[in-house]
Amino acid sequence: MLVLNAGSSSVKVATFDGNDRPLQSGAVTEIGPNARLRLGAVDRVMDLPDHKSAIAAILAVLDRPVSDLGACAHRIVHGGTDLRDTCRITPDILAKISDAIPLAPLHNPANLAGIMAVQALAPDLPQYACFDTGFHATNPDLATTYALPLAERGRGLRRYGFHGISYAGMVAKLQEITADRPINRLLGLHLGNGASLCAILDGCSVANTMGYSPLDGLTMGTRAGSLDPAVVLALARRHGIDGAEAILNRQSGLLALGGSNDMRALLQTPDGKFARDHFAYWAIRHAGSMVAAMGGLDGVAFTGGIGENDAEMRAQIMTGLAFLGLEFDPAANVQNARTLNTAKIRAFIIPAEEERTIAKSARKLFQNGG
Repeated sequence: MLVLNAGSSSVKVATFDGNDRPLQSGAVTEIGPNARLRLGAVDRVMDLPDHKSAIAAILAVLDRPVSDLGACAHRIVHGGTDLRDTCRITPDILAKISDAIPLAPLHNPANLAGIMAVQALAPDLPQYACFDTGFHATNPDLATTYALPLAERGRGLRRYGFHGISYAGMVAKLQEITADRPINRLLGLHLGNGASLCAILDGCSVANTMGYSPLDGLTMGTRAGSLDPAVVLALARRHGIDGAEAILNRQSGLLALGGSNDMRALLQTPDGKFARDHFAYWAIRHAGSMVAAMGGLDGVAFTGGIGENDAEMRAQIMTGLAFLGLEFDPAANVQNARTLNTAKIRAFIIPAEEERTIAKSARKLFQNGG
């Protein structure tokens, strides 16, 4: 199984055997005249002007021919209101992914570019789509409905939630390692350049800090997180719609507060320290909302680049949640241990396995001829 995660200027790739064990993984970054391909023993700078050429370069250096891959599965950020479950890609599915572009203008076009590239390069390879929004389809209407006029809600203005593939993998892994003592009310923390929290009740999402788009919620690498809508209107009046969108998506967040969206660099300056404190403060505040949505807390799990590797940030957040009864072992935390405590409210680090989660989901359909 080949898994592709196409971004606006990158393509992540992974292959898996018939038991969903990883075989190869890598990426093309900075698509353009100085793209960098890293896959297996290959590490080279190349002129790869678009997604098609990037994926062609990937297929050329895989350790197995395309005919041996069986199928290709893609991460699709936004499935809109209709696309929730992993599915075989057909012309109708392509049209619906395209229809959802206004809901994820930075993501869905890149996802579509990946699909079209594979279709052109390996037309006989079955393709599947796995949707980041799908995991949150279990959110109740009260959690997803904006108090807007009916006509606007009918145009798709509602909360969707994101990082769903990551949370689905988190739940699956925790169910494996806590089978003797299940966690019913789990606070999931996907902390990276994009960051969100998820309230997971009995394995199902009931609330997520992201909303109509991945802009809402926590302070992020270059995204502002939650804002008064009047701030957005003021930015739009001052800079125009496109200018406001650029500010909110690419010029805000940790970068705006501390001069960098790299958590390690932020440790070096006073402004950087403030940016890190801002990140932790809003993670803790939003965590209270997520816990309220579940009616309590039995466990927390960290994932993502920051969640898995930044012990100081994890400690700051967990200390802020001590009022809920959360305790943690400082030594285990510093060591990035999988289990951070054995107390009543348990804490874990769960490495993100989005590509493997996509592969497992698609393989079920593929093996059943779906």
